[in-house]
Amino acid sequence: MPSGQRLVPDLIVPEIIYGTAWKEDRTAALTELALRIGFRGIDTANQRRHYFEAGVGEGLASAYRSGVVARTDLFLQTKFTYQRGQDHRLPYDPEAGLSTQVAQSLASSLEHLGTEYVDSYVLHGPSSSNGWTNDDAEVWAAMCKERDGGRARLLGVSNVSLNHLEQMTASHAEAPAFVQNRCFARAGWDRDIRSFCKGRSIIYQGFSLLTANVDVVRHPLIAGLATEASVTPAQVVFSFAGAVGILPLTGTSSGDHMKQDLSSRDLALSPEAVRAIESLAG
Repeated sequence: MPSGQRLVPDLIVPEIIYGTAWKEDRTAALTELALRIGFRGIDTANQRRHYFEAGVGEGLASAYRSGVVARTDLFLQTKFTYQRGQDHRLPYDPEAGLSTQVAQSLASSLEHLGTEYVDSYVLHGPSSSNGWTNDDAEVWAAMCKERDGGRARLLGVSNVSLNHLEQMTASHAEAPAFVQNRCFARAGWDRDIRSFCKGRSIIYQGFSLLTANVDVVRHPLIAGLATEASVTPAQVVFSFAGAVGILPLTGTSSGDHMKQDLSSRDLALSPEAVRAIESLAG
């Protein structure tokens, strides 16, 4: 059985996900490469400003044709992005209501990805940094409707604060299956939100684990652990992430780094090393 967590029947959430942001004309080739190397989780968004979702679909189609994977082997995750996070290349009618925009965006994603459903549909950031708004409530209800219609299997939210999550809970909204955040060591690796998620069986997805924490990746503690285990500092960070309940995303464009990131699942850090890394900052 593939490694990972099972949240619904016949769906394995992998232990590491390949992120496709900022790949532009390399998106298709890198998506296919990631699948050939062994990734079974792919993250994208219907936000042309930062993602080329149709390119992800091209990479998937090529991998399917070559027999590398089948659709049922994969965890595909995409996102709905408010207009303020988009450029002029919108995946929906800007004059339509938010619920319609959610449906249009997902329909466009399914076409891009060549699938009848995604495994995870994520709200790509709330409408306001100040809290969970009525717009967010409308979008979330529309996302639940898409899930109930079979076009998504699980739902998530990204780029959220603890305040957002607490207000979402207080509104009696359905809890997300995933929270995806940029994970900063200086904030204790998003400790407060990780704690919120752990208490509610929500999977925390962390991105920018390396690029948001360059000083930590270069820290002597990380270097020493890497040397001791004959691995890279990045592998130490990804192994640490798994040990503290973070499902890591990696967006590397290097095939060698893809292999290394995947193999980080086989690196077992001692409890003492995990505690030391968690206390490096924050």
